[in-house]
Amino acid sequence: MSLTLQSAARLLTEHHLLREIIAGDLWTLDATQVDGSDRPFADITYDTRTVAAGSLLCCKGRFKAEYLNGIDERGLAAYVAEADFSSATHAPGLIVNDARKAMSLLAAEFFGRPQDELTVIGITGTKGKTTTSYFTQAVLNAYSDGRCALFSSVDNCLDGHTYVESDLTTPENLDAFRMMRTAVDNGMRYLVMEVSSQAYKVDRVYGLTFDVGAFLNISPDHISPIEHPSFEDYLYCKRQIVANARTLVYGADMDHADLVRQDAAAHGIAAHAFALHNDGKDSGTPAEAAAWPIDAAHSAYHIALDGVDLGEYRLALDGDFNYLNAAAAVAIAHAAGVPADAAEALHAMEPVRIAGRMEQFRDPQSNTIAIVDYAHNYASVTALLDFVDERYGAQNPRITLVTGSAGNKAYDRRKEIVEAAEHRIHNFIFTAEDTDTEPFIDICMEMQSYITVPGMASTVISDRPTAVTNAIYDARAHADRFNIILIIGKGDERWIKEHNKHVPFEGDDRIVERMFGVTTGDARPDAK
Repeated sequence: MSLTLQSAARLLTEHHLLREIIAGDLWTLDATQVDGSDRPFADITYDTRTVAAGSLLCCKGRFKAEYLNGIDERGLAAYVAEADFSSATHAPGLIVNDARKAMSLLAAEFFGRPQDELTVIGITGTKGKTTTSYFTQAVLNAYSDGRCALFSSVDNCLDGHTYVESDLTTPENLDAFRMMRTAVDNGMRYLVMEVSSQAYKVDRVYGLTFDVGAFLNISPDHISPIEHPSFEDYLYCKRQIVANARTLVYGADMDHADLVRQDAAAHGIAAHAFALHNDGKDSGTPAEAAAWPIDAAHSAYHIALDGVDLGEYRLALDGDFNYLNAAAAVAIAHAAGVPADAAEALHAMEPVRIAGRMEQFRDPQSNTIAIVDYAHNYASVTALLDFVDERYGAQNPRITLVTGSAGNKAYDRRKEIVEAAEHRIHNFIFTAEDTDTEPFIDICMEMQSYITVPGMASTVISDRPTAVTNAIYDARAHADRFNIILIIGKGDERWIKEHNKHVPFEGDDRIVERMFGVTTGDARPDAK
């Protein structure tokens, strides 16, 4: 793990990123002309607050010269930037065309290319990434005696069993390589990671080739001025996982599957499909891995791989869509080297629960069920309501949806959540979700304005704990009916983002537990 100014310059030159090296009055392409250019960097960082003696600083984003005030006194060894900051520091600068791409390449090199010591699996898609990632990790952990790491939007796990809450769906590239090195040092052989569209948009996975890339599905999402300007751009960014994988697993019935198959053919990689067949083993789109229900209640499924029935599966997570995720996990694990006859490993996903996903609670004081889930867009809300209709539709439930939507981004979700639900529920309660600067009340009022069903009951309660509590009191007031309360968007998160700060929040699941007087215990995999 030795990175010097000389080796950094060579690497950046190989990738056509280096413009020049600036060291005082010296402007050069030859790093050997700079004093100390063969001295290994002690650390690499993008945070000026962590700079210490021997550090290489990556100046990404809207970096300003004033951020470097006093940096020389702390021993900055060199910096990487798209601009010349020699007026603010005596340290030499590697001036590059793209600081994020440079940071990714340099971080991988500094940490000794840990990806080469792991079988790395990247999973993308509009919905199902987290569940499929946990299922896949469970299978690979069982197969490798607990040697599979995980990067997910819920947790990161670097030792196969300890889970720490994550901040991003896909970590910043420097953080990702640092975490990979820790995983390798912990004896991990596999890494399963969620890959968001933004990961490719802002180069969080630049230079990383996945041993297995999985593309689960696609539907419009994340369309906003600060994310993707159009669905075409969103899909294009998602498709980059195909160009950066050695093997592809994809949803046979996903929209634009033909285009994804063309991508795989263009890059000369094998493509393996998975599917959910709802009316029998031999129906639906052909796929290497497939799940189909055993009975009308859909309480259990069979899963087959390459036409061989792997047996009956009963998941702890409800919903047909989770059996589709299970079929994806089987296909991914098989592509990563798990043989079809490793039955014990493949069944390891059955007990997996993920905090805040499809968690159900029954109220002992009334005929009411509350479901806490991360559903947050048209596709996931539709899937959740499909599950409710399939499982409970015969009981004619009175359904209340407690929902908000993210602020300052993904503006399309606000209308689409309402469109997905308004003809299938009885009552909306609009409430706070994460935001940057937009007031919660404005987002809620906008969502309420999209209701088109005459007489649809709706309430705006911007305080989220009050909104959840009121939904429960309202259900108890309608005790003559079977009530279902769907509380979506936050899962088990213990904070709400307001003005770019994480404000402590009890959590939807804990509010329900407190009101119902019940507990499910910690549902994270490391608690099993």
